Amino acid sequence: MSSMRILALDHGTKRIGVAISDELKMIAQPLEFIPAEPFADFLARLKELIREKQVELIVVGMPRNMDGSYGPSALKVQDFVAALKDAVTIPIQTLDERLTSVQAHRLLTEAEVSGRQRKGKLDKSAAAILLQSYLDGMPG
Repeated sequence: MSSMRILALDHGTKRIGVAISDELKMIAQPLEFIPAEPFADFLARLKELIREKQVELIVVGMPRNMDGSYGPSALKVQDFVAALKDAVTIPIQTLDERLTSVQAHRLLTEAEVSGRQRKGKLDKSAAAILLQSYLDGMPG
């Protein structure tokens, strides 16, 4: 039984939310935030995580407008993914994330996280929700 995990990244201009799957690839757990700049530092931390957690696949949220079109933020993510592919050897997949941040926000509002905490928690859970939706969609 391989114990490789899947890592999800929620790209933001200021920081990048990271979530990781369990070894069975069933449950997504929020992990941490990494500052987006400087990019070299981000990559160094990402590579540490890949090694520590034995990551076999990275999933990156691709923002889309509600009508399905791609806006400027999607182009940023495409550049980000291209840079990642140069830097790491494991496969990278993008996942439509039209709904993930919305879901994250709704869950947190229900949990009544205080406003100051909410911003930090939101990015992290967006990555976890992105990953969970990916895991749920995987062929069992």
